[in-house]
Amino acid sequence: MAKSVWEEFVAMAISPKSRLTQPLIRANGSHRPATWDEALDRVAQSFQAAVQKRGPRSFGMFSCSKTTNELNFVAQKFVRSVIGTNNIDSCNRT
Repeated sequence: MAKSVWEEFVAMAISPKSRLTQPLIRANGSHRPATWDEALDRVAQSFQAAVQKRGPRSFGMFSCSKTTNELNFVAQKFVRSVIGTNNIDSCNRT
């Protein structure tokens, strides 16, 4: 029996050959492997630089209603306490 288009897509998407096993960082126009600490430090530095350059109101986060209340709480706490903005929303109304 032939596989459906969806089954082919899922097989390709979760193939061990194509899955990332570690973070990648863009350097000199291409991606290179990095450690988790290095990748998270890069993200934190980029967030900090954006907030310093454009102000905290330039940052926003969209959270998902399909996740747990606890994860949504952490997301809103991060945006309000660390970034310093109330620009957070979710799709809870749908």
